[in-house]
Amino acid sequence: MSSTSLALFISIFLACAVEAVEAVTIVLAAGTARDWKSAGRGVIAGLLTLAVIIGAFGPAISHLPISFLRVVVGGLLLVFGLTWLRKAILRASGFKALHDEDKIFQEELAAARAAGHQSRFGVADWYAFTLSFKGVLLEGLEVAFIVLTFGTIDHNVGLASLAALVAVLIVTAAGFALRAPLSRVPENTMKFVVGILLTSFGIFWGAEGSAGSSKKWPGDNWAVLGIIAGVAVVAFILIEVLKVAHRRPVPVKTSSASVAPSVAKGEKKEPNNVVAGVIAFVEFWVDFIVGDDWRIAVGIVVSFVITAYTSSAVLIWGTIPLFTAVFLSYSLARAIKR
Repeated sequence: MSSTSLALFISIFLACAVEAVEAVTIVLAAGTARDWKSAGRGVIAGLLTLAVIIGAFGPAISHLPISFLRVVVGGLLLVFGLTWLRKAILRASGFKALHDEDKIFQEELAAARAAGHQSRFGVADWYAFTLSFKGVLLEGLEVAFIVLTFGTIDHNVGLASLAALVAVLIVTAAGFALRAPLSRVPENTMKFVVGILLTSFGIFWGAEGSAGSSKKWPGDNWAVLGIIAGVAVVAFILIEVLKVAHRRPVPVKTSSASVAPSVAKGEKKEPNNVVAGVIAFVEFWVDFIVGDDWRIAVGIVVSFVITAYTSSAVLIWGTIPLFTAVFLSYSLARAIKR
């Protein structure tokens, strides 16, 4: 197995394991608090919907020009990876609470128990069905994106699918055997590592796609190992810098402005289920494409454009890594000032 294939397998395995942990947590909450049969039907419906989406769009991806595919996938992987890396850095430096799967499970459990009971389309518990369906579909879409894009660009869909399958099977088997959230899984560490790997592959493929199919990184595929090391160094430096900032006392800001009265209960009109579903679907894709900070997405686009319209080797291979480091640092600086 080559260096890039090994890095590919590890990246996909860890990313899919994280997504599987979150999906299993949601399904366990739905089944434990509500109805296992309805939750199981939701899982099956989510998997069937996912299969239809993959069957419809999967083959089309393989027919796209490789340079175009590298640009699009590189950009999305950068947004995706930097979203995870940004949160992981904030958690590691103390500015954001650690991801607690046990707490999330209890919150999902409480929400499921508090919801009303409805039967629809032959499903005894519609809430358990929809909760499991949405959890499997949304997390599954991210898994499918990672597998299809990584596998297509690296011409190794089989390896990508194997890595995803192994991750999902291990997490699912462990989750349902224990009938508890996988709180012992070092998810924060996994997200940090996955953020580094996805960001690195995004830089690697994004630069090659923007520069043109005739240009290759110095060192060819081995360059990805250097990029991974560089992204990791930047991430660790940012963590240490933010730790210092976190230890400094923050002055409390006071304002003489009067506080606006809170809205009375019952005044806010809640959207119906259809509207809420559409809003949630749109928010998912906006978050998936743009990420937590639109400035990072803009920086990625600008760096791709510079790479595409320059002939200097330094700018071709240095612009995207530089912009990634600068815009990640800028985004973190804004985040800790809020």
